[in-house]
Amino acid sequence: MISIVIISKDEPALDGTLHGVARAAGAAGLPYEIIVVDASAGRLDAIAAAHPHVRWTAFTPPPGVRTTIPHQRNAGVRAAGGEIVVFTDAGCRPLDGWLRHLVAPITDEGESVVCGLVTGPEGHDSLYDADARRRAAARYLPECGTGNLAVRRAVIDEVGGFDETFGYGSDVDFSWRVQNAGHRIRSAGEAVVTHDWGDRRRRLRRSYVYGKARARLYLKHRDRRTQVLRREPMVVVYPLFLLGLPLTLWFPFYPALLLVPAWRNRHNGPVRVLADHLTYGAGVLAELATFRGRARR
Repeated sequence: MISIVIISKDEPALDGTLHGVARAAGAAGLPYEIIVVDASAGRLDAIAAAHPHVRWTAFTPPPGVRTTIPHQRNAGVRAAGGEIVVFTDAGCRPLDGWLRHLVAPITDEGESVVCGLVTGPEGHDSLYDADARRRAAARYLPECGTGNLAVRRAVIDEVGGFDETFGYGSDVDFSWRVQNAGHRIRSAGEAVVTHDWGDRRRRLRRSYVYGKARARLYLKHRDRRTQVLRREPMVVVYPLFLLGLPLTLWFPFYPALLLVPAWRNRHNGPVRVLADHLTYGAGVLAELATFRGRARR
């Protein structure tokens, strides 16, 4: 059986997700269950009532915890009865054939972890879509999120689930630990869900928390730090640029350094790319400052 786990907190778009997931799961012709772990304190009860086939789990956040994403995912895994656990997010809309394409590498080819694509709705281009197109061409991936993911339950148990000390980034941490345990992440380019990434303000907020999460990841996974400049230079370059902004007092042309990435991203909208990356860099610095403060105490 396939257990499809969706976590939610005050996401009215969950209704559309549940309709789409149920339709795709039914078309796949495999036994399945849908589990929602909801931290909305009853505010989405109308959606729960509209989907009686869904196993709805009300989640109460632990004291002092603001972001409960890994806690909710672990709760969903504990509630799951399937040998394959599929994760997607509230607000995602599966395209035709989604679940069948996502789980086929596991059921038919013996894979353990399979990641599909998450793209913006048709006609709504975003920075994340370029990454999705690159992933579609790959057979195996260096990491993955949980917006569109299938994992053997035995693998989840083997690595101990999601690290609840994380806020954001627990999914990438999970995927790194899965690889450390000897499993590969298979790419399933035909298993697609769409997601509305929100307005500009929401996307900038996402870039900031992604930056914080990335710093947190490298603070935990020290063995990967030697690869960061080669694989993810923006984790280093943009925080260093922000730290160097006071140099503008002596070198007025210092901000002109941004013309280099602006030119390289001229086809993707240089202004939005720079805004995204600088906000990401600010998130990295914020997490490093928090870590340093904890270390001093």
